[in-house]
Amino acid sequence: MRIIQLLLLSVMFLLPTLQYAQPGMGNFKQYEIGNIKVEGTEFTDENSVIAVSGFRVGDKIRVPGGEIQRAIKSLWDLQLYEDVQILMEQNVGDVVILLIKVVEKARLTRYDFFDIKKGQVDDLKGRVRPFLLKGGIVTDAAKQNVKNTIEQYYVEKGFLDAEAEVKELKDENLENGIKLELRVDKGKKIKIQDIVFVGNENTKSKKLRKVMKETKRKRKLFTPSKLIKPEYETDKRNIINYYNTIGYRDAIIKKDSIWRDADSGNLMMQLNISEGQQYFFRDIVFKGNSIYSSETLSEVMDIKPGDVYNQELLDTRLNFAQDGRDISSLYMDNGYLFFRVDPIEKSVDGDSIDLEIRIFEGPQATIDKIIIVGNDRTHEHVIRRELRTRPGQKFSRSDIIRSQREIVNLGFFNPETLGVNPVPNLERGTVDIEYTVEEKSSDQLELSAGWGGAGRGVIGTLGVTFNNFSLRNMFKKGAWTPLPQGDGQKLSLRAQTNGRFYQSYNFSFTEPWLGGKKPNSFTTSVFYSLLTSGGDRGTSTFQSLAIIGASVGLGTRLQIPDDYFISQTTMSLQSYKLNNWTRGAFALKDGTFVLSGRYNNLVFKQTIARNSINNPIFPTHGARVSLSGSFTLPYSLFRDVDDYDALTTDDEKRDWATRNLRWSEYHKWRFDVEWYSKIVGKLTLKLGGKFGVLGYYNKELGITPFERYELGGDGLSNQFTGIAGRDILSLRGYDTTDLAANDQGASVFNKLSVELRYPLSLNPSSTIYVLGFFDGGNVWDSLKDYNPLNMKRSAGLGVRVFLPMFGMLGFDYGFGFDKGETLAPGAKWTEYGRFNIILGFEPE
Repeated sequence: MRIIQLLLLSVMFLLPTLQYAQPGMGNFKQYEIGNIKVEGTEFTDENSVIAVSGFRVGDKIRVPGGEIQRAIKSLWDLQLYEDVQILMEQNVGDVVILLIKVVEKARLTRYDFFDIKKGQVDDLKGRVRPFLLKGGIVTDAAKQNVKNTIEQYYVEKGFLDAEAEVKELKDENLENGIKLELRVDKGKKIKIQDIVFVGNENTKSKKLRKVMKETKRKRKLFTPSKLIKPEYETDKRNIINYYNTIGYRDAIIKKDSIWRDADSGNLMMQLNISEGQQYFFRDIVFKGNSIYSSETLSEVMDIKPGDVYNQELLDTRLNFAQDGRDISSLYMDNGYLFFRVDPIEKSVDGDSIDLEIRIFEGPQATIDKIIIVGNDRTHEHVIRRELRTRPGQKFSRSDIIRSQREIVNLGFFNPETLGVNPVPNLERGTVDIEYTVEEKSSDQLELSAGWGGAGRGVIGTLGVTFNNFSLRNMFKKGAWTPLPQGDGQKLSLRAQTNGRFYQSYNFSFTEPWLGGKKPNSFTTSVFYSLLTSGGDRGTSTFQSLAIIGASVGLGTRLQIPDDYFISQTTMSLQSYKLNNWTRGAFALKDGTFVLSGRYNNLVFKQTIARNSINNPIFPTHGARVSLSGSFTLPYSLFRDVDDYDALTTDDEKRDWATRNLRWSEYHKWRFDVEWYSKIVGKLTLKLGGKFGVLGYYNKELGITPFERYELGGDGLSNQFTGIAGRDILSLRGYDTTDLAANDQGASVFNKLSVELRYPLSLNPSSTIYVLGFFDGGNVWDSLKDYNPLNMKRSAGLGVRVFLPMFGMLGFDYGFGFDKGETLAPGAKWTEYGRFNIILGFEPE
């Protein structure tokens, strides 16, 4: 069709010039182009049209000749025009004025999807957008690309027979405008009916199907079954890689076939495998090693003669094993950056393979420069002080890995983009190490409202935490952008109130490197809380509880047993003022409640903790372990204590408390542990345990009415159920009222937890993960009542979203299996469940 158009156009051009043509074959007339005009362009540039035609003023053209046909073809190839003509508008002698007339193709005004789910429409728009530009021309190639893209999208979802339609319509609202209707007939979802293996004499088909991570049969519940060609090819390579790990290094897939099952219409797969012979390691000899003996290297590699030949294991034991048990790490941790190891097969005798491990040790490398790039907010000394790599030290791979962990745990940088680039200089025997960081937001804003319970209304919360604060720059005018930052200090301000019933104000400040030379932290905090009955202060029914306190703490990083350990010493002072307070259960040893008076608590707390987790937001390996002891002075050793058992009335007992408990005395112990490990892929297991016990010095005084434990709820929203002077811990699936010992506060608690976590997004701007959990916990009045087998059990699901500005957000739904004893007979199963809300931080 295009050839006919070209011939017709050529004839149209020649008609006005026939008078110049001479009779006879091969005659032509030559013209000089005096001017070139363009007609019909609205969206395209006239100069561009002339440039594509190839004509220039002053050029000579012959009529008849091929220049016209070539110019028309060049313009047609742009696929921008419905019609192209090149005419002689005027000629004077041998000078001609050319007119290029074009009719532009219609422009795209809109495109719409029909009969497609909204979520899929959003996905498809992103995929077809590169081919469909509004205001642009829709070529046949673009429409075919859109069709292929839509069909491929559904093929990836298992609809192998999907047929897309791209229909072009005139847009009545705009001249020279078109719109596209995009439709798809998905057809039936095609699953994989079965995967059959032939020739796998030494490996079960079940195991090979398991090795295929993405290509699954439809028989598994909740497992997608579909054929995606790239993933299928990857799974075939996984099969061969698996054979290689069990000694069959000659294994190949000779043939694979895919066809439709006649009955179901689903896919059948058959893979014909040639396993070959199984091989074993025999003699392994080291050559070139002088720093470490062959016996030491053999022990590190841990591959013995007679072991099944496993190339993957061999490579791992020679180079960069996850656990550091490899020969490269042994050398590189001792400065041998230029170390190289090459395994050479010396002979293959039957089923046995002899190896020669050739080692080039090279010289030890010394660190020359440490370069830090990308810290546009955090001051460089904050990063440098966390590094284990220092100029002048020997190069160490494990020191680099530890430095990466410490940078990530600062919480100021994106862990996904953290880069380490060693730049060696073999001639000088040195290495420069460049750390590349990307700043992320680390400050947090807490702005929330919650229901405080019947009659108490809404509680408003406003809090800010600046995790990278700079106190020394507070009085520098240019440092307020918008706040002085960059020194790694932490400043926190928080206020809660609902007006009449509850007010709480908190301030804290932490300097992680006091003095700037050693990792000795300094922390100070001040807080004030007021709870009231909500009535008028002058009435006899008015009740209130006021608590004011302050603390200072010093911490240091230990070197023994290793530098993952820290020691924290804290001294705190609180004062409790009770005014006819009946709403909080501050109970004496026989259950009588303390109602009024002023009581003080001066306590010294010592904590030893070890933290080796790899990421503070979503850990995948490592552990957190903490042991703490809190101690007051044993005041009763220096004064007489009145005989409590001789008292008979509640008033006498409360007067006794005012005289003998003015300064609390107790010792309190707490042990916490969390352990993280990847199970498969990104799926992570968390195991946790907490145990606490509150003791006394003087049996006559008994357990202090303050500082007791309370278990249940979400650990956050229990302000009006005895929050003052208590350690509150969450137990998902249970309210605090479901555990009897909570009434007066417990002196012993135990809690165990198992979680499976899976990340949906590890983007530092919004880390999202889902979890499933099993919890068990309980509280007891005394240590003699403690029974670790008597646990309140629960299970459930949850989700977490970490936003740098707001901290940790999320919710859990827990089902309490042992709530029956606190529920009415015949209670519905929904009464066994409970939602917990997480705002700002993860509760204990």
